[in-house]
Formats: sequence, C-alpha cells, structure tokens
Amino acid sequence: MRESIKRKKMFAIVDLAGKQYRVAEGQKVYVHRLEGEEGTTVTFDKVLMIDHDGKVNIGQPAINGASVTATILTHLKGDKVLVFKKKRRKGYQKLNGHRQYLSQIRIDNISEKAAAKRAAKAEPKPEAETAVAENAE
Repeated sequence: MRESIKRKKMFAIVDLAGKQYRVAEGQKVYVHRLEGEEGTTVTFDKVLMIDHDGKVNIGQPAINGASVTATILTHLKGDKVLVFKKKRRKGYQKLNGHRQYLSQIRIDNISEKAAAKRAAKAEPKPEAETAVAENAE
C-alpha cells in the first residue's frame, strides 16, 4: 500500500477592507478593488491568525509584526447582480443592478518572523513579576 504524504501548508487569515480571507502562498484571491497598478506589490499588516505546520498563532485582534505580501494581477468587474423590488397589488416594480469592482491578487509571502521575536520579548520574566510585587507591598 502506498502511504499518502500530507503536506502541511502555511496559511493565514487576513482582514482586507472589512472582510476576512483565508490565504496561502501561491493562492489567487479576488478582493475589493485595491489602489495601485497591475503588477505592483502590496503588503497587508492586519493578520488575524497564522497556522504554520500545526502551530497556530492568534492575534488579539491582530498579530504584531506579521504581514502578507501580494501582487496585483488584474483589475476587473464581477458578475452582474440584479436587485428586484416589488410591492404586490400596488403595481410597483423596480429593477436595479450593479457590477462590483474587483482586483485579483496572488499571495507571494506570509511573514511571521517579526511576530515571533516580539512575542518572545513581550513575555515577562518571573523574576520581574516578583520584584514588582515586592515594591507594591
């Protein structure tokens, strides 16, 4: 029998324009229209969670120092959305529609290096806690 090898990927949950997306390196995602030309690199600093080989790092609310780097591939418009309003027995009908402006981005890099260093520095040492407690008494 062949054993299947499970490859664990690094993924992150990023907040972009009020929406949360689960992204992994190399993934292409459609998001609300971003500022910038096609081919430019953008960085997102509001990373809510990172999972790296089963090690989960959760921010409160965001992880300090973590970032996701992406490249803008294209700007486009989404499918047409029709909005139909009707009031029965009144003769009122209204049909409106719109197409959302979107950007397609490719996730290039998920960085948590700065987050791990800052988390290690932020943990207080037990000696410091006892010294503060003695001074308070």
